Amino acid sequence: MKNFVFVSPNFPETYWRFCRGLKDNGFNVLGIGDAPYYELSEPLKKSLTEYYKVSSLENYDEVFRAVAFFTFRYGKIDWLESNNEYWLERDAALRTEFNIQTGFQNKDMPKVKFKSKMKAYFKKAGIKVAKHCMASTLPVCKRLINQVGYPVIVKPDNGVGANATYKINNEQELRQFLKNKLDIPYIMEEYIEGEVNSYDAIVNSKGEPIFETGNVTPYSLMDIVNNSGDSVFYIVNNPFDDVRAAGRKVLKAFGVKSRFVHFEFFRLTKDQRIGKRGDIVALEVNMRPSGGISPDMMNFANSTDVYKIWADMVAFDSTLKDCGERYYCVFVGRREGKSYKYCEQDIVYKYGANIKLLGKVAKALSGAMGDIMFVANFKEKADMDAFVADVIAPQE
Repeated sequence: MKNFVFVSPNFPETYWRFCRGLKDNGFNVLGIGDAPYYELSEPLKKSLTEYYKVSSLENYDEVFRAVAFFTFRYGKIDWLESNNEYWLERDAALRTEFNIQTGFQNKDMPKVKFKSKMKAYFKKAGIKVAKHCMASTLPVCKRLINQVGYPVIVKPDNGVGANATYKINNEQELRQFLKNKLDIPYIMEEYIEGEVNSYDAIVNSKGEPIFETGNVTPYSLMDIVNNSGDSVFYIVNNPFDDVRAAGRKVLKAFGVKSRFVHFEFFRLTKDQRIGKRGDIVALEVNMRPSGGISPDMMNFANSTDVYKIWADMVAFDSTLKDCGERYYCVFVGRREGKSYKYCEQDIVYKYGANIKLLGKVAKALSGAMGDIMFVANFKEKADMDAFVADVIAPQE
């Protein structure tokens, strides 16, 4: 029996389904987390062979000892994974130390975690990239701005989502940013006007996708985070051909194997220096599933089970799980304390047959996703758009 160490199996809450899929496929599923065992959901408890509680997942020595304990008790660890962006580097360090070859090692981290390093691999794939520099000094930044003009975007070179990401419109804002920025490497890029389109896939050990989908984020995530705006994104009913082609090229360029991935691209919404309206431009790679409840939305949109497909990839390097009827599945996140035209009961009364999920967003995810979520399926995009308009309509 093979041994799979799953780091932080209780967050996001739905990740117990990954563990269930592994157990159903014959793995010893060995969980490491900082939540007390009694706080774990019953389905997760039933999916784990054993659980090792640490006082903090931030404490590498504690997590290392947990893996060492599992190695002593069950033998060599075959897989170690969290499927979580926050722990990617930690996962790689543990794999490297315990010689677990079924995933990224320490040496692989720069190209998949640092936005500045990703660009060479996007270019290798033939995908356009935004001009950039490291936002270190005023002269360095101004050299880039002299080429691309204002506005520009600054963000942590190694960061998650749109956290600590800013749009800079003039030299005064640039000087203010350089004076007050966090003491970490920042990347500066030309400003791209476009909507974010993603390529999401589960990839086997040969680098071949065994499941593909994608999502669209029509509004700026940076603006949502910085301005506490409403959050909207949706899973497409079928991947766009150009995004799928770009995603497959990027898989090869980065040498991705045996992973669930979420690659982000801009689709230009107007002609600009970098290309024509409709062109695909690289944004970043994420070597894990799209965040929050996105895997569940992929299930709703494709009438399938991506948790099982992923577990089948781990166990068998393929899957027999197919997709059924296709839908647009949309997420709308409202903000607590904001007044809306329609209350929750109004939305449920009108769209109850379409709604799949309704409830609170986990605090750790609310910055980008809002506080109250509405998730719904629609056959037609026009019906989805009408739903979004009703959910976010402000109080008149």
